Amino acid sequence: MLSSTNARLVAARRLTRRSARRETGRFLAEGAQAVREALAAGAVVESFATADAMARHPELAAGADEISPKDAAALSETVTPQGLVAVCTLDQPSLGDVLGARPRLLAVLVEPNEPGNVGTVVRTADAAGADAVVLVGGVDAYNGKAVRASAGSLFHLPVVAAPQPATDVVAAVGAHLTTLATTGNGRDDLDTLADDGVLAAPSAWIFGAEAHGLDDDVLDHAARTVRIPIHGRAESLNLAAAAAICLYASARAQRSAT
Repeated sequence: MLSSTNARLVAARRLTRRSARRETGRFLAEGAQAVREALAAGAVVESFATADAMARHPELAAGADEISPKDAAALSETVTPQGLVAVCTLDQPSLGDVLGARPRLLAVLVEPNEPGNVGTVVRTADAAGADAVVLVGGVDAYNGKAVRASAGSLFHLPVVAAPQPATDVVAAVGAHLTTLATTGNGRDDLDTLADDGVLAAPSAWIFGAEAHGLDDDVLDHAARTVRIPIHGRAESLNLAAAAAICLYASARAQRSAT
């Protein structure tokens, strides 16, 4: 069993901090599903597992270094550590590379502040057949909670961290796709856009943070501002729910048009 002071284990613990992830280009994938997809993607550099995790997932823990439950908890950013953690590295394309590949469906998150929601949107975008997820500021997709919430989808489609201001990103994306910015007082209704065939075109959905949504200057740069109709008494939808509704509406429209 590795000592808690082992240099590789100490380096892995540092990856729970964003600054270390940015500095090294590495991140942690925790749990059987995430590690399985990381292995399939060839993204695993090294792995660590408790004796219990080794017994439960021998095929995933092959070659892993054994660590104590205490050290496994120190590698986890979640409430319930899984005991199986992989150090990963993943090359992601730039925004220009993604746009150059002529995508049909993108999700753009502007200043997201909940890592669980980021991971869930990545998972939803993957399920809906989106070509990529673009993050503009906010929490990073390699936060432990975000990686776990993505349930392995982080390894299935590009997740681009765009360094440009949000307005520049929306403008750049808008040169290739119809940009649809979500807001409670949007000029267009989602159902109407679907009925009118607008969603069949290559599109990029722009989503804001939970707390304050999208700024006016971002909304002004989008081709359309879209509201999701609420038929009951709920005040609003959270980011993950709104993204699921919008991405699947576009996915259905695009598939129906082919």
